Amino acid sequence: MPQFYLEEYGRALTGRRVFIACREGILRDHHKSIIADIKFLHRFGAETTLFHNLPHRKANQKLLGILESRLPRTQLIRIAAGEDFYEAALAYPEPIYKLIFLERRPLVDERGQKINAITTARARRAEIDFGDIAANINLKDMLKKVCLKIEAGHCERVHFLPAGKDAIKLELFTVEGCGTLIANNFQEEFRQVETDEEVAIVHRILTAYKRMGFLRPRSKSYISEHRRQFYVTAIDGIVVGCVEGKPIDERAMELGALAISERFRNQRIGVFTVTSLITMMRQRGIDRFISLSNNPQLETLYLTLEFIKKTPQQYQWRQDISPHVMMFFKEYPPL
Repeated sequence: MPQFYLEEYGRALTGRRVFIACREGILRDHHKSIIADIKFLHRFGAETTLFHNLPHRKANQKLLGILESRLPRTQLIRIAAGEDFYEAALAYPEPIYKLIFLERRPLVDERGQKINAITTARARRAEIDFGDIAANINLKDMLKKVCLKIEAGHCERVHFLPAGKDAIKLELFTVEGCGTLIANNFQEEFRQVETDEEVAIVHRILTAYKRMGFLRPRSKSYISEHRRQFYVTAIDGIVVGCVEGKPIDERAMELGALAISERFRNQRIGVFTVTSLITMMRQRGIDRFISLSNNPQLETLYLTLEFIKKTPQQYQWRQDISPHVMMFFKEYPPL
């Protein structure tokens, strides 16, 4: 069950307008869920606009009436059938905080994996499969227009979500989300674990990694007792990754319990987390860093950061504790 951060993420919505864009067939199939999600946003003081392209024919009058009666606080904007639906939504004349496109399925990469959070620079390079968004539009061109709007400062964040029950709620109030977020203004912060709630978040992230078989389990009581050596990366104020810095001697530290929430994997958050810890510790006189892991993703990360596969003689005792796990080592010149 995803963890909802209603208070934390809700504060960012108060007094701001969220734009939702939903094409005719999807709106007809999922209008009850969409109405419920929009009303949920109103609980946090958000203003809402709904773009749709329902034709003015008799068959749609009932649905239009439902939208108007159930969503009196929502601005309803109809995009004409002859217009490019996506371009029309992006061309809204005022600055947009969030623009959510509700689709049949999430965006996926060339391996068929859902794309979670991505910058415009990475979006331009990625091989993205848009599925069945629409057969009559140039999808690459549409994505380019999304990126241009974000880079021009006209739109802060664009989301592509698979429509369904609680879709918007899951996207905006959980770390994992349920769709794809494209943005350039992620607020990154690295710091020591501070609260019992953050201890619980770290435990949840580590538990998810433990199931993959690459991480020694850490109990919540262990994390709480050793919280001074646990550090977190927060995005927009919410913890999305963690690392444990265990002192080895006066000059060395072991990096353990390195884990990143699923949504932000492959977004260089691991690089940010490790380099932030190293920078912080070097200011305290630590210039040797080791880590033991058989996780292929962490191996790639450490090699990218110019760690080497090596067990220095003075740390052989640590290797002996985990004889079948690879050690990575990096030494910096003293500051």
